Amino acid sequence: MKETQFERFAFQPFIMEAIKELRFYKPTEIQERIIPSILRGESVIGQSQTGTGKTHAYLLPIIEKIDPEREAVQAVITAPTRELATQIYHEVLKITKFCPSDRLITARCFIGGTDKQKALEKLKIQPHIVVGTPGRINDLIREQALNVHTATMLVVDEADLMLDMGFIIDVDQIAARMPKELQMLVFSATIPEKLRPFLKKYMENPKYVHVAPKQVTAEKIEHVLVPLRSRDKVKLLYDMLVAYNPYLAIVFTNTKKMADELADSLVEKGLKIGVLHGGLSPRERKKMMKQIRDLEFQYIVATDLAARGIDIEGVSHVINYELPRDLQFYIHRVGRTARAGYTGIAATIYEPSDQDAITKLEKMGIEFQHRDLVRGEWVDLPPWNRRSKRARQDGEIAPLLAQMKKPKQVKPGYKKKLLAEIEKQKRRLRRLKKR
Repeated sequence: MKETQFERFAFQPFIMEAIKELRFYKPTEIQERIIPSILRGESVIGQSQTGTGKTHAYLLPIIEKIDPEREAVQAVITAPTRELATQIYHEVLKITKFCPSDRLITARCFIGGTDKQKALEKLKIQPHIVVGTPGRINDLIREQALNVHTATMLVVDEADLMLDMGFIIDVDQIAARMPKELQMLVFSATIPEKLRPFLKKYMENPKYVHVAPKQVTAEKIEHVLVPLRSRDKVKLLYDMLVAYNPYLAIVFTNTKKMADELADSLVEKGLKIGVLHGGLSPRERKKMMKQIRDLEFQYIVATDLAARGIDIEGVSHVINYELPRDLQFYIHRVGRTARAGYTGIAATIYEPSDQDAITKLEKMGIEFQHRDLVRGEWVDLPPWNRRSKRARQDGEIAPLLAQMKKPKQVKPGYKKKLLAEIEKQKRRLRRLKKR
């Protein structure tokens, strides 16, 4: 393999070996901008969309800074969901497995819904790196089993989701047990106002890095709108899934109840369906994630639990059975596909009541194709909002037409100039339409 551009960070040889194994060649923008700051010991706030490489932006420098000879917790990494925490932990192991045998770096994952007694057993020897959900980590600290007062690095991943799910209190309590000179690394897709008091409490002059998306979603996603019209919605979805014949498709609903009902309906139609939502027991969720990663399902019905941070490989299609109430989640949902340079399709079944939401998504920069499924074949349709566009265009020309009708005294040649202006407006609108 050709030399990697990560050489400039001067990582230890075992980390460079891991980078080559992971087939990382060029650092992403957030890695380029954040890794040097973390290596210097600075606190950092990194704001970037999903799929920008932020996990390795903090993992690589954290592992570089671990002293394997010091048998104590040196870094704590928190994530809002069990699946995301487990995923981060596996990424840690992909790097630490290259450690020299005399300088091993140990890591442990602690998440809710797992055997607490086993977790306590594992902590007879403190690991160098702790990854987990804030509730379980805080629980182990209160049991005096986990010693975080020795750790100088704390990661808060998906901080806005931590806030939404009410976990920021646990994170606050964890941080309060750590040294005053704490290097805090906060990563979030957005920085809500309610998060700022927490950041101010623990971070003095942090380096703030905002990687603005070059576009609101990945470049190779095709966004498709499919009108429901007066059809049966489950039947239309089934027909879409069969017509797309995806490598792996995630169908998003807004509630656990809808996810279960929809999955049952699709199973009745003969599809093998995986289900992923917060109502599953920890054991069921863990089993489901394993089955998904083992490609036991071609179709998954999920709530927005799966939209944030969980990296399910090979998702070729995302289908919005319902548009999310918070339109930012449209970005998170479709971010599950077209990852790592692959292409993807994000299809949305829409009804007239969804038109305001679609208009807002277009203002956010989403460009939709309008298609329908006719006898198993995809057919291109005129723009979904053609009537409203026509009304807007007519509205722009109407004042000029009204002026023509005014029976007032005007200068010579006025009517001719006005007709020319109307023609000019019509040409401009035609050009805009072609775009």
